[in-house]
Amino acid sequence: MGQFMGRVAAAGYQHFMFGPDGPRFRELFWQAMASTRGGYDLLAPRFDATPFRTPDPILERVVQHLEAGPPVRAALDVCCGTGAALRHLRPLCDVVVGLDFSPGMLAEAAHRLEGTRGGRLELVRGDARAMPFGAGFDLATCFGAFGHITRPEQPAFLRGIRGVLRPGGRFIFVTADPPPPTRRSFWMAHGFNAAMRVRNRLFDPPFVMFYLNFTLTEALGRLVEAGFEPSVAPLGWPGRPELKLVTGHVPGP
Repeated sequence: MGQFMGRVAAAGYQHFMFGPDGPRFRELFWQAMASTRGGYDLLAPRFDATPFRTPDPILERVVQHLEAGPPVRAALDVCCGTGAALRHLRPLCDVVVGLDFSPGMLAEAAHRLEGTRGGRLELVRGDARAMPFGAGFDLATCFGAFGHITRPEQPAFLRGIRGVLRPGGRFIFVTADPPPPTRRSFWMAHGFNAAMRVRNRLFDPPFVMFYLNFTLTEALGRLVEAGFEPSVAPLGWPGRPELKLVTGHVPGP
């Protein structure tokens, strides 16, 4: 999630909350007071009208990278949300699976992906921190969801993703170095994180979402610890030139 803080700043706080199709303040309040899963169930019908939905130009450039590489038989999109990445991945794969813990988000994904073309689509309700799959995938992706995985959970999360990939498989995501303190997005991210920590101390159940907790250097170190061989390339999107395409390779043929 941290890689999209600049997009929130660019969109503007008022526009984010009060756009014609986005959530209103009251809806965001009740979402933030719910659990992480419950909050996304509430937000699901309006999620695609928020800056948290991964922009299509990012997904299009990831697909261009995949099209230039080896064929993908089976792909898993971790924390698939309303299916934005699945829509782009499906034409490349024989089978594409979306995993999410929110029934509301999965229901939106099923609706939005109805009639799309490509390989067989499966939507699975499950926790990305406890993968319900064996090593049956050539590719795993995750977009915009790292803010829901706390730092202590990251090693097990990445080991779980490695465990669902065949030898030679790839885990692909997008991130960037953290913004410098001279950027507004730096202060917005840290301010948001501070507010969430206070909220979670005062109210139950917790809502877990933090920015800047899976930035580039940190992510590369975690990948190595989990047994991946990482590589980095520019994403190539002029709208966010600092974004990097990160691939964690599983050793094998």
